Amino acid sequence: MNKETIPPKVTAPSLAGRAGGESVGSIVCTIGFFDGVHRGHECLIQQVKEEAERRGARSLLVTFDRHPRSVFDPASAPALLTSAEEKATLLRATGVDDIFVLPFDRAMAALTAKEFMQQMLSERLGVTALVIGYDHHFGRPQGEGFEDYAAYGRELGIDVVLAHELADEHVSSSAIRRALEAGDVATAARLLGRPYTWTGRVVHGHAIGRRLGFPTANLEAVEPEKLLPAKGAYAVSISHHSSVLKGMVNIGQRPTLDNGNNLSVEAHLFDIDHDLYGETLTLAFVERLRPEQRFDSEAALAEQLRRDEQAARQCLDNKSR
Repeated sequence: MNKETIPPKVTAPSLAGRAGGESVGSIVCTIGFFDGVHRGHECLIQQVKEEAERRGARSLLVTFDRHPRSVFDPASAPALLTSAEEKATLLRATGVDDIFVLPFDRAMAALTAKEFMQQMLSERLGVTALVIGYDHHFGRPQGEGFEDYAAYGRELGIDVVLAHELADEHVSSSAIRRALEAGDVATAARLLGRPYTWTGRVVHGHAIGRRLGFPTANLEAVEPEKLLPAKGAYAVSISHHSSVLKGMVNIGQRPTLDNGNNLSVEAHLFDIDHDLYGETLTLAFVERLRPEQRFDSEAALAEQLRRDEQAARQCLDNKSR
């Protein structure tokens, strides 16, 4: 069976590969969804690169175009930490030789681990070594683990190598989601290895922030599949075109203003006051200032916003030193 040539630096979510190509030789790979491309993922990918260098082989990441749970049980699928494009950019930045994106569907989900290793890794991609995280499982049945994969690998001519965990702490996409859902953006940033980001497009709001002396950019999600941190006020750095600005953002239902159940994301950019309608802003969450609160009056809210701004400026200034 002809192998597919694996083109370098494949951009998700496109399916990579060209039928009828020639084998590229020895390939060391790992498998994962890699949501967030966090420190644990980076540790695993570094081991793949080192194993490939030791063998004189190419390093390959095999990932999927959607979260597996979105196929099994869409209602329970988690909000994502990275969009497909963000994930592709972050994976390319690891310096791995190749990325191969597989469409995850019910047919893929029905494969046993051995069938996946044979059909996808051996026959389709020509993988010669597979680096597996200590707690990683793939294919059916879910109870299989490293020893099973190693046995299948011996039958298929694939060396299966056990990766070691990150030394200082356990890092997982689930733990990062839990931190963000609790508003703990500092812990999320530590586990990710960078601040968590969320991108929105500026849309028209009610101009109440301007009336309070804090004009805000009302943001609508550009990537609705991404997780929004817990309600509250945050210090953020804001990427706008090639500039990185400082500001604060409030996520919530604006209880003081009787906004009902409508969730809003309102960013106040420090020292900037011009029309941003239609522009795209990327927020990097640095620190949570407080949870969402109801105030007795707009004057009390405005006073709290002044305190929030002072705290945010101090936080961001400290981070930039």
